[in-house]
Amino acid sequence: MFTRYFLKQKIWLEIKRLKDRRGFLIAGLPRFARLFGRDALISAWQLLEKHPGIAQATLEILSQYQGKVINKEREEEPGKILHETDLKSKLHPGGHFPFPYFGSVDSTLLFLIVFSFYYKKTQNKKFLNLHWENILKAINWIIEYGDKDKDYFIEYQRKNQKGLFHQGWKDSFEDHLKIEPPVALVEVQGYQYLALRETALLAEEKKDWDLVDQLEERAWQLKKKFNEKFWMEEKNYFALALDGKKQQKRSITSNPGHLLFTGIIREKEKIDLVVKRLFAKDMFTPYGIRTHSELEEDFDPKSYHLGSVWPHDNWIIAQGLKKLGYIKEYKKIKNAILKAYKEIGYLPEYYGVWEGKIILDLPKPPCYPQAWSSGALFNFLQN
Repeated sequence: MFTRYFLKQKIWLEIKRLKDRRGFLIAGLPRFARLFGRDALISAWQLLEKHPGIAQATLEILSQYQGKVINKEREEEPGKILHETDLKSKLHPGGHFPFPYFGSVDSTLLFLIVFSFYYKKTQNKKFLNLHWENILKAINWIIEYGDKDKDYFIEYQRKNQKGLFHQGWKDSFEDHLKIEPPVALVEVQGYQYLALRETALLAEEKKDWDLVDQLEERAWQLKKKFNEKFWMEEKNYFALALDGKKQQKRSITSNPGHLLFTGIIREKEKIDLVVKRLFAKDMFTPYGIRTHSELEEDFDPKSYHLGSVWPHDNWIIAQGLKKLGYIKEYKKIKNAILKAYKEIGYLPEYYGVWEGKIILDLPKPPCYPQAWSSGALFNFLQN
């Protein structure tokens, strides 16, 4: 207990280093000292139980920067939540795009999810009323811009050829995932489902019953179609994505683990199979679940997204395990991340694991401190 208290204090000091004077967290140091929509929302979620003010500040700043027009250079669309911006600079450090840049497929969905989680925690009706229009605009983005072909799935395809090719959490300027766009990522559909359900609860608070019905109907249709199109029968697992031809990208990855907290998986049998697959020896290591199966041809334990271990990725998977009652598996992930912290002495953005040992000599040096890594550790210690 004594040791855990001081460890939490140490982690909190790391987090405070990343806290902007406006209350939200920048993504990390030294490379990512900027506001990232996805990162800020996930770290706000991780800290919500003890520090709801961070979530409020995050939702506030992202509402201010919410997309207003169609701008291909910024990949901006009305209602969309940004991917990244630097409040002191107008251009990406690599010159790829102007700020604010909106090339994220999931920031808008996470904005709605975290808004609902924040409201459940605080019952802050004034804040909900103040930002109800932002919520409605985010929902409109899902329907009008995120799902352009009206198949219920949220897809992305970059509009700025210097921008991000892949725009989920495993983002990149290159096509490292080898998926032809438009890309419908597996976890993004889960985020969409939960965003619809959670926003329906907020609409009940506003007594907007037509919106409640609209959101619940879309969520039901999405859940039905998702389980039909993404499930790989012979692999007993969900595909990483559907490509531009609606064909499955059949890689075994950690991404389907994010579905567990969203409620989109229809059958208990499929949930059991996903959990079992995540803890198979080609995926689970003594220090956490890999991003990519060791059995895949492009697996590399040192790769940024094709085989390394990310603490925040593991934390999100763990939230689903806990929610669904897989307490033994939740503890396995928690203990693995704590073991990594003990082994390294800190918890970086990501690390490699090979033959039971952690690798930190990586092609892309891990960032530290990183908000969603420190947030994951803080939350695990809290619970």
